[in-house]
Amino acid sequence: MESSHQTHQPENDVLVERRYRARIRLARAREAASHTGAVVSRSLLRSVGVGYVDVRTEVEAGRWRLHGLQTVALHTGDLTPEEHRWRIVWETGEEIAAIDGVTALQAAGLKNFTDESIHVSVVHRCSVKKVAGAKLHKVIRRLPDEVMGAGLPRTKPAVAALRGAYWAVSDKQAALILVMTVQQRLATPQQLKSWSTRLRGRRRRKFIKDVIGYLDNGVQSLGELDFARLCRQRGLPEPTRQAIVEGSRGRMYLDVRWDGYALVVEIDGVQHREGLQVTADNLGRNEVTLREDKVLRIDILGLRLHEDEFMDQVSRGLDPA
Repeated sequence: MESSHQTHQPENDVLVERRYRARIRLARAREAASHTGAVVSRSLLRSVGVGYVDVRTEVEAGRWRLHGLQTVALHTGDLTPEEHRWRIVWETGEEIAAIDGVTALQAAGLKNFTDESIHVSVVHRCSVKKVAGAKLHKVIRRLPDEVMGAGLPRTKPAVAALRGAYWAVSDKQAALILVMTVQQRLATPQQLKSWSTRLRGRRRRKFIKDVIGYLDNGVQSLGELDFARLCRQRGLPEPTRQAIVEGSRGRMYLDVRWDGYALVVEIDGVQHREGLQVTADNLGRNEVTLREDKVLRIDILGLRLHEDEFMDQVSRGLDPA
């Protein structure tokens, strides 16, 4: 019996030692990942004394999982959106990459905007490899103060909104990104305007400048002036702007009115409603109104995005037939 006990004692000691080392590795790894969720980069692990062999041991034991060359998950389940963003940064290059565009806005709290890609930017002179799940964008330069100072490397909301608008697949999507950024108070129109003088996209510069102008305070008259110009381009009669009429509640100011045509157009500013839904509402409401009282409502962003459709409705409203 004594001999058997002596034989198993070293094996027990080895098991205890392995478990002790595993606990130490996990504690150090959790320390390294204290600000990155349950994922950590190999460089962060090395900084706390967890090396290549340690990682391999945990992965082979089925406790950790690799997600690329640089990313280690301290679990074996699916990565959360936040963990995926860290993975993209590390796999692209943590010294040069920053989460950008709509992904940076989502990290800042943007809601109700779906984009499956993770947008990441690097300076154009950097040579990087493609990373699964990432949409890589090369920017001309990285401004000194465009990236948030702590946490996930990501651009500030105003920068992210402008880049997202430049990278959008359409003018409508670009406008939606800018509108939702302001509506959800991630950035102000003034911040967008300020950053737009420093960030230069390759396309739709004038469009984005116009949208920012619409988002800014006091843009009602801008919308009315644009509308009058469109009427002239179409050969439509010149309307009266800010017409005064007497109603049941007293004096009212109408944005646009044609005397003799029984047609009024109200130019809506940027509504405190989600996204561009007001545009779709106005188009549908106008169809009903044209069959009854002729009061058309047009939002200024909708006029920019659906100019022909809205102006066709105005032409029909002015048609005496």
